[in-house]
Amino acid sequence: MERRSFIRQTGLAGVLAAGMAPAVVHAQANIRWRLASSFPRSLDTIFGGAEVFAKKVSDLSSGKFQISTHAGGELMPPFGVVDGVQGGTVEVAHTAPYYFFGKDETFAIACAIPFGLNSRQMTAWMYEGNGLKLMREFYAKYNIISFPGGNTGAQMGGWYRKEINSLEDIKGLKMRIGGFAGKVLERIGGVPQNIPGGEIYQALEKGTIDAAEWVGPYDDKKLGFNKVAQNYYYPGWWEGGPQLDIMINTKAYEALSHEYKTIIEVAASFAHVDMQAKYDARNPAALKELVAAKVKLLPFPKTVMDAAFKESMALYSELSAKNANWKKVYEDYSNFRRDQNLWFRFTESTFDRYMQSVQL
Repeated sequence: MERRSFIRQTGLAGVLAAGMAPAVVHAQANIRWRLASSFPRSLDTIFGGAEVFAKKVSDLSSGKFQISTHAGGELMPPFGVVDGVQGGTVEVAHTAPYYFFGKDETFAIACAIPFGLNSRQMTAWMYEGNGLKLMREFYAKYNIISFPGGNTGAQMGGWYRKEINSLEDIKGLKMRIGGFAGKVLERIGGVPQNIPGGEIYQALEKGTIDAAEWVGPYDDKKLGFNKVAQNYYYPGWWEGGPQLDIMINTKAYEALSHEYKTIIEVAASFAHVDMQAKYDARNPAALKELVAAKVKLLPFPKTVMDAAFKESMALYSELSAKNANWKKVYEDYSNFRRDQNLWFRFTESTFDRYMQSVQL
């Protein structure tokens, strides 16, 4: 059988299984891309997702497809990466899509919205539901094709100089909060501040802000937030399963061979799973260390949770009435969330609650 015919019939998996990968890779051109991240290099988990992706692309292409990774601020501002990919300044970005809700609120659905999907549900919506299809249709307006590029899992609710005992304590609170969630914080009386990860510590230390959230124990400990605020709240109701995106300039992607496109897809999927695994593995030990350092671990009052939920649902209804992009994607997302929560209610949640109540 001719090599070309064999490749067409078996696909890349068949080629790899047959031991023919080197011949396929050697037929490809050498490619050099640049990736702009929205995150500081010091965070080996979230910035590391870009590095894992780039290394896997290199490994799968025998070094012929190289992607250099650049932390937020190195090539462009952390919140400038969508413009960079859209305009072709860089070929690829790794970011949290909700940072760009100011362009269109629909960006946020690709990452996390308050009281949204958890990480497993988000992955299910993307790969087996309509999530990836709908978001790619939306991103096409920005000359971008996307791939899921990691998930942190449910996040913590952030660091506060003073305790939050009631909804009244939210009034006037200046808080660094990621992207779209600030819209809900504002509706319950807070004052949202959208600050890149590398600048949060200084703002909290100087008192420019009263509170800040980032991700969870592992990253938060690295950033030193416990040194300037001792009240650590949970849960991050605005980030039940925030997904990172690998965004690629459409023209650059379409210029790739079929084999290189497949390598991109495989590398992104690997990075997606790898990030979640790292956070799940590293957060427990970090949380223990923070508690040992006298951090006060506190739950949000139910009144705060209820008010935030009510305002979130009201906001989504308002956006559906005025933003056709949002309505199209959120309607599908909402239906998927309803069915997922029904399923998790009888299985995952019940099992988890029991396991967390017993002494192991």
